[in-house]
Amino acid sequence: MATATIDGLFNSINTKLEAPIRSHLKSVYACLTMSIMSAAGGAYTHMFTSLLRGGGIGFALLGAALAFGLFFTQDNGKNRGLRLSMLLGFAFFSGLGMGPLLDMAIRINPTIVPNALLLSSMIFASFSGVALFAPDGQYLFLGGTLLSGLSTLFWLGLINLFFQSQLIFQIYIWGGLLIFCGFIVWDTQMIIEKKRRGDGDFIGHSLDLFIDFMQVFRKVLILLMQKDDSNNKKRQRK
Repeated sequence: MATATIDGLFNSINTKLEAPIRSHLKSVYACLTMSIMSAAGGAYTHMFTSLLRGGGIGFALLGAALAFGLFFTQDNGKNRGLRLSMLLGFAFFSGLGMGPLLDMAIRINPTIVPNALLLSSMIFASFSGVALFAPDGQYLFLGGTLLSGLSTLFWLGLINLFFQSQLIFQIYIWGGLLIFCGFIVWDTQMIIEKKRRGDGDFIGHSLDLFIDFMQVFRKVLILLMQKDDSNNKKRQRK
């Protein structure tokens, strides 16, 4: 029944997609869903258990190693179990690394985390829809601009380590949200284009979308934390 529903969804939202593309996208989004669940497991492990605490840098390096391992292990049709394990391991350590930020959000207001997840899911679905409905390759030109924006964000973040400017921080957060919304559109159309060229690596393709989703979630979470903290301060003044 679930498969029939997904088939119906892809057939209804974009009839121009060929059957192999729709099948590939189903696999990509299935892996993405599993990755998000793995990340949620990592976040839960940090917040509600005493396991795997205190190894922040080590776990970050391990997660990066898994991501690089996935990138450099080419899909040959026989190693998908290994590559999927790498993907889910990277996702788990990504969620684990989000733990301290989620702890802060819960201390401010426990509703922030589910609200951020819901809002991030809506943003992701909306921009994915933009990519799927758009003419073939319409947004592929965005790649250079998005990478330049990402480089600018990196330098802004580095500069702000020294200046601690609230204005630069706000530009960094809002700019990052905008850029990764653009990456959702670009990566989605790139996945379709790669599949048409014969690249059926749905596990590797889902990694791109997972990184986009996690970055959007992080930015939305911080913005909601700021909003709630500001409201609390206003109530205290009254």
